[in-house]
Amino acid sequence: MASQQMSSAHQLHVLAEKAAETALLHAAGADFARALPSPVVDAILEAGFARHFVPTEWGGTAGTVTDLLRAAATLGAGCASAAWCASVIAGAARMGAYMPAAGQREIWADGPDTVIVGALMPRGTATWHGDGWRVSGQWDFTSAVGISDWALVCAQVPGEDGAEPWFFALPRADYLIADTWHPVGMRGTGSNTLIAEEAYVPRHRGFPRETMLKGAGTTSAARCHTVPLRVLSGLLFAGPALGAARAALEAWCARVSGRAAQDPGARLVAARATAGIDMAELLLRRAARVADAASVSTTEELRNPADCALALELLVDEVERLYRTVGSAGQLPPDPLQRIWRDVHGIAGHVALRFDPAGSAYGGHLLNSASRA
Repeated sequence: MASQQMSSAHQLHVLAEKAAETALLHAAGADFARALPSPVVDAILEAGFARHFVPTEWGGTAGTVTDLLRAAATLGAGCASAAWCASVIAGAARMGAYMPAAGQREIWADGPDTVIVGALMPRGTATWHGDGWRVSGQWDFTSAVGISDWALVCAQVPGEDGAEPWFFALPRADYLIADTWHPVGMRGTGSNTLIAEEAYVPRHRGFPRETMLKGAGTTSAARCHTVPLRVLSGLLFAGPALGAARAALEAWCARVSGRAAQDPGARLVAARATAGIDMAELLLRRAARVADAASVSTTEELRNPADCALALELLVDEVERLYRTVGSAGQLPPDPLQRIWRDVHGIAGHVALRFDPAGSAYGGHLLNSASRA
């Protein structure tokens, strides 16, 4: 099993580099079209992102968070939107492991490269109907929904103690897509609105959200299925930003190196940006190692979201520094720096990457632990 996982990890990294080349060629077009073109989608699937967290019993890799972070950053250097879609479909497929075995068998009946997307907020309703549910709702910001085969949507299920959020797996025929994604950055993710109207979901395609939050997989004992969500969720979204920041630095250096190599200010910007991006990468790598560890302490579980959010702040700061010193030409659409600047700021707005709530929880735990010592 270990050698098989190592081989899969190597393949993911190598093919992620190839996918990054394809994504770079289409990055401006994806930004304009607000969706990934088919060559980029094909490259993402060929690399193995969709199958990365799929249980091995269905042909998946059940891979590590460390490998996904590395591959998403590699792809993000070509196009942040492509890397985001690759990372989130990997994360959504991971959620499928919390369904009953019959549900897993159904969604991966056509193989582990099935594209699953996640609508994570409980913006729908579910009512009992026969031996299943009728699910309705609208879920904004559903990344990669246009290329999806299945969707896992979160809806409220009535119970004796009040409504409880559950996830329900819907095949592509059971939901519509509304064209609502017109953002400043991350335009290529196609994060449009998913709409379901009285979709019937059999019992074996639903599960309580709490099982996913806790990491209580139903059939797989792989670490990627037993780790609590908050330990790894920030890493799913931060990897693309890391790659994008690297690309911003490369683009900036290519633009200014000839005329500003002797400029003390430019030298300082290059040194500071490199150090800041490297610091962010070190934080993310540490968090990924924690997510892949056999067990996680409460301190580590609370630290990981804070570290991921802090890493994003570092990446935003360094991309901002580069953008503000490149001059007016760097703000024009042909220059990749303006797109990367928009994309990194767009990623930083995600709720999983905000430092204040994560840092407050982690800091509170540290102070409470110190007072008990």
